[in-house]
Amino acid sequence: MKNLSNETQSYTLPVKRRLSLAYTLTIVVMVGMGVLSLVGLILPDNIYPSEEFIQSYLVNDVINLLIGLPILLGSMWLTRRGNLIGLLFWPGALLYVLYNYTAYIFGLPISWIVLAYIALVLLSATTIFDLLFSIDRESVQEQLSGNVPVKISGWFLVLFGALFLFRAIGVLTEASTSGTALAVSEIGVLIADIVLSAFMIVGGALLLRRMPLGYTSGLGLLFAASMLFIGLIMILLLQPVLTDALFVLTDVIVVFVMGLVCFIPFGLFVRGVLSTENS
Repeated sequence: MKNLSNETQSYTLPVKRRLSLAYTLTIVVMVGMGVLSLVGLILPDNIYPSEEFIQSYLVNDVINLLIGLPILLGSMWLTRRGNLIGLLFWPGALLYVLYNYTAYIFGLPISWIVLAYIALVLLSATTIFDLLFSIDRESVQEQLSGNVPVKISGWFLVLFGALFLFRAIGVLTEASTSGTALAVSEIGVLIADIVLSAFMIVGGALLLRRMPLGYTSGLGLLFAASMLFIGLIMILLLQPVLTDALFVLTDVIVVFVMGLVCFIPFGLFVRGVLSTENS
C-alpha cells in the first residue's frame, strides 16, 4: 500500500497511483449525464421520436438524476475521505451509468444525441478500467479475505449473470427466428443486460477463485446490480405518474423480490468491508 501523503483522498487507501484522472473523468461523466438527462426531460419531443420512446426513457432520465448522480458523487466523496468502501463502490457506480446508456445507444434511432451517449459509455468504461488498474488489488484481497462472503457473493454474481444473459440471448434469438418484432427500446435493454451479465459472470468467477480482481470488483458489481433494481422499482412507480403507462402492482412486487436476492449478498459484503475498515 502506497502512502501518497500529497493526495488527501488516497493516503490510507490501497492504491498504486494517484486517482486524479479517475476523478476528472468521473466529473465529466456526471456533467454529461446531468446535461443529457435534463435535455431529455426538457425537450422530450425533440430527443425521443415517438410516444413509445418517451414512455421508455423519460422516467429513466429522472432516475439518472435521482440515483446515477448521487452514487457517483457519494463514491468519490467517500474515497476522498479515505474510505475503502467508497473506492470499491466507485467502479460499480460507473457501471450503472454504462449499463443505462448502453440501453439508450441500442434502444434509440441514430442521432446526434446517441453519439453523446456513446461518448458517455466510453468515458465510463475508461474510468472503470483506470480505477481497477489504480487499485492495489493484492492489498484489497489481503484486507478483505475472511471478512466478506466470497461464496455467497460469487455464486450470486455467476448465477444471476448467467440467468439474465441466457434470458436476453433467448429473447433476441426467438424474436429473430420467429420473425417477431421487438420494440427497439426493449432491444436496447436486452443488449445492456448482456453487457452487465458478462461483467457479473467474470467478476463472480474471479471472486469464487479468490483472485485479487474478484475481491476488488465484487462489491462494485453487487452495488451496480442493487442500484439497477432500485432504479427499476422507481421507474415502475413513476411511469404512471409521468407517462400514460399503467401501474402494475405485481411487477413491482416481482422486481422487489428479485432485488432482495441481490440486496442480501450486497449487504453482507458491505458489512464485511466496513468491519475491515473499522479494524
